[in-house]
Amino acid sequence: MSSSLLRHLAIIMDGNGRWAQRQGLKRTKGHEVGAEVIREITQYCAKHDTIQSATFYAFSTENWKRPKLEVEFLMKMLDRYLKNELETYQKFGIRFQAIGDLSGFSNSLQKRIIDTQEKTKDNSKLIQVLALNYGGRGEITRAVNSLIDSGKKSVSEEDISLAMQTPYSDIDLLIRTSGEQRVSNFLLWQISYSEFFFTPTLWPDFKAKELDDIIEDYKNRTRRFGGL
Repeated sequence: MSSSLLRHLAIIMDGNGRWAQRQGLKRTKGHEVGAEVIREITQYCAKHDTIQSATFYAFSTENWKRPKLEVEFLMKMLDRYLKNELETYQKFGIRFQAIGDLSGFSNSLQKRIIDTQEKTKDNSKLIQVLALNYGGRGEITRAVNSLIDSGKKSVSEEDISLAMQTPYSDIDLLIRTSGEQRVSNFLLWQISYSEFFFTPTLWPDFKAKELDDIIEDYKNRTRRFGGL
């Protein structure tokens, strides 16, 4: 019960806009550099001995409140990212999976997401999960409603876990960059016994070396899961 083996890593990638502003650049440049960091960290995870899944908070349901031009840029960047990453997914054996309410996206972007999932479904080295138009409360609500629709009169915790979009495993370690210390409606069901790590580093400055150091810290923690 005290195992500190890291199988499922989740990251709240925060600080792209602040990074760009501090550099005297447009916020969109921060997002572009942030996408490059996702690539670097995903490849690190694919090479890691124990990490099986890495889930990144890419676009929350609340992010629609941002300026229209910034949202439009993010949608185009996501489409471009998935197009360009397909070769990397295949090279490193990475299976891509999206979670969230994809119906909010354009038909072409939905197609790109579905096609990428289909083309990488047999890759087994790592599952890279991007949370897109995602909210933890919404995921739980959809899971419960799907169980009701299936005819369930009562549900167990296991039922809900299996009905979630991320049934692979609970989160072992949740990292948030930029110094903020909150979970922001991210994977609320799956982080019930996660270890948390908050770093002041802004996401565009986050490197594999820092992740390596955080994982070493994680290994030295004792996880009791409510026991002694």
